[in-house]
Amino acid sequence: MQPDNEGFKSGFISIIGRPNVGKSTFLNRVVGQKIAIMSDKPQTTRNKVQGVVTTTDSQMVFIDTPGINEPRHKLGDFMLKVAKNTFREVDVLLFVASGIDRVGKEDRYVLEMLKGIDVPVFLVINKIDQVHPDNLPKIIESYRNEFDFAEAIPISALEGNNVETLLTKINQRLPEGPQYYPADQITDHPERFIISELIREKALHLTREEIPHSIAVVIEKIAPDSENKEMIRIQATIMVERDSQKGIVIGKKGVLLKQIGTRARQDIENLLGSKVYLELWVKVQKDWRNKAMHLRDFGFREDEY
Repeated sequence: MQPDNEGFKSGFISIIGRPNVGKSTFLNRVVGQKIAIMSDKPQTTRNKVQGVVTTTDSQMVFIDTPGINEPRHKLGDFMLKVAKNTFREVDVLLFVASGIDRVGKEDRYVLEMLKGIDVPVFLVINKIDQVHPDNLPKIIESYRNEFDFAEAIPISALEGNNVETLLTKINQRLPEGPQYYPADQITDHPERFIISELIREKALHLTREEIPHSIAVVIEKIAPDSENKEMIRIQATIMVERDSQKGIVIGKKGVLLKQIGTRARQDIENLLGSKVYLELWVKVQKDWRNKAMHLRDFGFREDEY
């Protein structure tokens, strides 16, 4: 619906950068709710996740893309394509870098892709809550030596420092346009997708380094409980690539799988505003990350991007 007030601005903003710089933390911060999962492991975000921020005079649609690095399997190829496809389809690009790390090979790999892009590229130095203020000018300069950024703004996505300043700068770059989503909508992803991501996040956190990114989650069923209509029953399967990984995810006497379910259920209840009964299974699908058929089955569809 087009707002009545003239001068309403709207646009799309892509959040890009190497893995583990806080892109998903930033997205959750600006929308005010958890819609993107967070982990200190690379390649946590696999699909693009859109978050919507609507004010009285603008609507900003943020696209959280997978962390960019050189792909090592078909899933990596898919993730790189998802990220690159946003470059020419948005009004502003946010290149997010970690203030606690030096400019590295992965940062340069991303910036090389951006050369020749006719879209304003902002340098967003994240994690400034862990950086001495006197060091910020030197950090910003080191990135400006690599690329001609339209703006350079240091923030802390975790603490919220300077995020409002960044939003103001983005808003200044947006064209006048329509309101694409209702004012109370914060994401374009269905609840089923977010639920699967919340389960995957807990599995990643609890298995830590024992399980690489060979986990996918398939939601089998979401329905009201047959006996308690105020409760939602969710059935989901955690997919892994090897039998040994299945044992790790389940844990001794099923303890770890129960912990995954308990923690995921708490986030899902916050999302849905309802009590949830969550049933989890674990299934082995060997080498699924390198098989196009399984990638499609698990929701990684190139034709959607």
